[in-house]
Amino acid sequence: MEGIPPLVDQYSHGAVHGDLGIGAFETHLAEAAGSTGPAPPGTTFFDSRAGLAVRRWCPPLLGLEPHCEPVRYLARRRELGAYRAGHLLLRGAGIGTFLLAAGAPGDLTSPAELARAADGRAHEVVRLEPLAAHVADGCGSADAFLACTAEVLYTAARTATAFASGVAFCEGAPPAAAQVREAAGRWLRTRRRGEAPTDAVLGRHLLWSAVATGLPLQLHCPDPQRLTGFLRATASRGADLVLLPDPWHRRQAAQLAAAFPHVYADVGTRPEETLREAPFGKLLFSTGARGLAELYVVAARLFVRAMERLMGDWVADGWCRAAEAGRIASLVAAGTARRVYRLDAVAG
Repeated sequence: MEGIPPLVDQYSHGAVHGDLGIGAFETHLAEAAGSTGPAPPGTTFFDSRAGLAVRRWCPPLLGLEPHCEPVRYLARRRELGAYRAGHLLLRGAGIGTFLLAAGAPGDLTSPAELARAADGRAHEVVRLEPLAAHVADGCGSADAFLACTAEVLYTAARTATAFASGVAFCEGAPPAAAQVREAAGRWLRTRRRGEAPTDAVLGRHLLWSAVATGLPLQLHCPDPQRLTGFLRATASRGADLVLLPDPWHRRQAAQLAAAFPHVYADVGTRPEETLREAPFGKLLFSTGARGLAELYVVAARLFVRAMERLMGDWVADGWCRAAEAGRIASLVAAGTARRVYRLDAVAG
C-alpha cells in the first residue's frame, strides 16, 4: 500500500502548557485510559494500554529507546523543556492539520500555538454550549440573549472551520420561536454564571441555528441513533454533519453516515470497526487528544498501523489492489476531512 499522507485530526483539545511532574502527567494519562480514580495500589497508569503505547512510540522522538522506564522518560521531557519536547512529539506524530475544539477548560494550547509547535496547520471548531453560556453572562433578558446569540453565531461562522455540540438527543423539527423564548427565560432565571444550557429546547435551537450558517457541525453524541430524526430533517439544509460517538457506537455512526448523504462519521483510531459499514469517503480520523502531546503521537500511530494492517489484509484477500488500498487509506486519514471542512479553501 502506498504511504498514508499527513493526517488531518478532526477533533482534539490541545496540549497543556508548561512542564509536568509525574503526578500531573499520570492524571492526564489516567483520563486517556478512561479512569477517574487513582491507580490500584502498587501500580501506575503507565500500566495501561495508553501507558504502554506512550512508552512504545514517544521515547524515540525524544532521543530515548522504546519502552524506557517512565521516570527516565519524564526526566528527559523536563530536560528538554515543555516547548521543545512538545515540538518534537507533535512534529513526529505525522499529523499535518488539527481541528481544535475552542474554549476547552484547562490551560491548553490555542490553535495558533498548536500549529506552531507541530509545524502544521490548526483550525478552530466552536462549541455551541460554551458560546451560549458566554453570551448569557452578559444578557439580562430572553430576547437580548437570543438576539446576541444569533449575532455571535454569525460572527463566529466567518472565522471558524466548524461548529460542535454535545446535544445527545434532538427531534426532527426546529422549536417554535415562542418555545425558545420561554426556555431561554426559564434558563436565564435559574442558571449560575458560566453555566452552559442543558434545556432540550435551547439545545435544538442552537443546533438549527448552527445548521443555518452552512458550516459543518460536529455532533458529540454518545448514541448517534438518538439523533436520527435531526439527521433526516437536515438532509436538504446544506450543512454537513459529522458524528463523533462513544467508541462502542462507532459502527452505528458509520451506518447512519451510509444512510444520509450529508452525514459523516468519526473512526477514532479503529478504522477496522467502521470501514465495512459505510463508504470510505464518509469516514474521518481523529485523535480526541487532550492534555498530553504524547496522546497525539499514540493515536496517530495506532490509526496508521490499524489502517495498514486492514488494507494489507484486503489486498492479500483480493478485495482491492495496492494502489486502491492507498487511496482508501488517504481518504479516511485526510482526504474526507479536507473536503468536508473545506480545508484547502481555508488554506487558500
